[in-house]
Amino acid sequence: MFSRILIANRGEIACRIIKTAKKLGIKTVAVCSDIDLDSPHVLKADEFINIGGSSSAESYLDIKKIIEALKTSDADAVHPGYGFLSENVKFSEEVNKVGKVFIGPPSKAISIMGDKIESKKVAFESGVSVVPGGLEIISSIEHALDESKKIGYPVMVKASAGGGGKGMRVAFNEKELKENFSSAINEAKSSFGDDRVFIEKFIEEPRHIEIQVFGDKFQNIIHLGERECSIQRRHQKVIEEAPSVFVDNQLREKMAMQAISLAKTVGYYSAGTVEFVVDKNKNFYFLEMNTRLQVEHPVTELITGIDLVELMIKTAAGEKLGISQNDVSFNGWAIESRIYAEDSSRNFLPSIGRLTRYIEPKSKNIRIDSGVVEGSEISMYYDPMISKLSVYAKNRKDAIQVMTNTLDRYLIDGVKTNRDFLSNIFQKDDFINGNFSTNFISENYENGFDSEKAEIRNIDEFFAIATFIHYKYMLRAASISNQVKGFNRMIESEWNVISKNHKIKTKIIYNNYNKSYDILLNKKYFKIKSDWKIGFPLLSALVDNKLFYFEVGRNGPKYTLTHESSKVELIVLSNKHAELNSLMIPRKKVDTSNFLLSPMPGLLASILVTKGQKVQEGESLAVIEAMKMENIIKAEKDVIIKDIFCKEGDSLEVDQSVIEFEKK
Repeated sequence: MFSRILIANRGEIACRIIKTAKKLGIKTVAVCSDIDLDSPHVLKADEFINIGGSSSAESYLDIKKIIEALKTSDADAVHPGYGFLSENVKFSEEVNKVGKVFIGPPSKAISIMGDKIESKKVAFESGVSVVPGGLEIISSIEHALDESKKIGYPVMVKASAGGGGKGMRVAFNEKELKENFSSAINEAKSSFGDDRVFIEKFIEEPRHIEIQVFGDKFQNIIHLGERECSIQRRHQKVIEEAPSVFVDNQLREKMAMQAISLAKTVGYYSAGTVEFVVDKNKNFYFLEMNTRLQVEHPVTELITGIDLVELMIKTAAGEKLGISQNDVSFNGWAIESRIYAEDSSRNFLPSIGRLTRYIEPKSKNIRIDSGVVEGSEISMYYDPMISKLSVYAKNRKDAIQVMTNTLDRYLIDGVKTNRDFLSNIFQKDDFINGNFSTNFISENYENGFDSEKAEIRNIDEFFAIATFIHYKYMLRAASISNQVKGFNRMIESEWNVISKNHKIKTKIIYNNYNKSYDILLNKKYFKIKSDWKIGFPLLSALVDNKLFYFEVGRNGPKYTLTHESSKVELIVLSNKHAELNSLMIPRKKVDTSNFLLSPMPGLLASILVTKGQKVQEGESLAVIEAMKMENIIKAEKDVIIKDIFCKEGDSLEVDQSVIEFEKK
């Protein structure tokens, strides 16, 4: 067994590897860029080495720096995690050249299966079902157009190296192919250091299902079941679960046997994932093989009880697998939500900043893989994922409910997140019933998701909770010491709760017998029990014996309550104050319709227009790069460019003016 391993990664996966290494009594060495010096993975490791730089290319993708760190550390082996250099065959070979062990598959397998074109050829030759196209590198846009015509639209441009949805673009016609081809190449190069792409048929209404395989150096290979990964956005997985509600025993066996057969063909060992696209008739086609640990491995671990990182370390050290296929059993249901720093109301654009408040929910059926703490900075240089929230239950219905409640208990301030968006997904009937494909998000959230505009399922409960919170604050105010005798503040029991669309009178009475608060609302009594403390941003309460979780924000008499993906602003006022409030003149909104405002912080990669140019609706205006993703900003209407305030290479802040349009 190894005495010391170096972790060639960062964030939550580095922390995850450290956790298992400590369990095995193995010391760990972390590497970090300049801006990651205070990151949790650095603090949790036994040692760390600063490899400098800020961008991935200057640090975690720099093979020379990582190898030098490996030599300096005197580690026996290196674990690459996922992303970065995890599927880079050159890195694997360099590790072996300096006499160290690469905790992962053999270089040959990485070379063949890590290259999506070569892996597809091997799969085809092995009798595995494959998607049409994708058997050659595309050298130019002309080549791309020709190949797409042969395959037939829609097509997908895909990076040959790497994974995680980077360097992938769908084109339904020639125009879209021309627009997206260069972006796919640029993303592939910046994410994996490899700008090769290929084109294959895009199967409409597919499900994305993957098989986890694992092998040792003695040709023992097993599978650990499937994961459903169909809930994705821009080809980036968002929600994963194990098992799949769509897969029956027969389909599982067929897919697993093909996955194992493919792994055996290339002499595979360690953790690997064979990904399939499955149509509505349960015909499945090989997509790719990821020769590494997957982001979503926690759901497999939760239903099998097997620590995949532990197996990776042990098999890399030369130990036998120790378990056979008959030893693998699947129990219960697990779901994972990826918590991203992104603004879902702005079509999921990245958000950066410092986590000013961060509280993770805790319970025996909750698992959070994170690489952040309160005060951590979400940087523009790396992937925007904050954490992975996984839950476990005896069945899918219960797992969905646990996930919904848990998201309400997860507090993240300082950046925008997709927490409420995720919560909304779990409330959709199609998701609950398992009726979805990889198009689910694009079909249901075409323009993103705004929690302030979401349908409110429990509006009366919102009003009742707002009344309860306000009453607690008023009680505290009335209890302030050193008040003048005879002038004690009397707390009113009747209030007006005002939202954008409603004004409701409420009455609250403390029930000393039941230690509860009775609230009269719409001729209905609500009984509230809660041990909530004033000032705490999370509230749990029994409302008529049903458990509710709320996030609470306060600004004077104004309260912002968030529950099950809905965010509601409420003002609680006395009768007199409510009367005066109705006379207030609404503040005028600033008209920014003639400006292109940066929708996110990032780097202005290119300006695609000039002063005086006439631009039609849908034409590209600029490209903003953030968190390894290129975002093409397009005109929402026909405009004439009046002025350009920024130049290529500028760092942009959110809502910064970039372009001004002529007024019509």
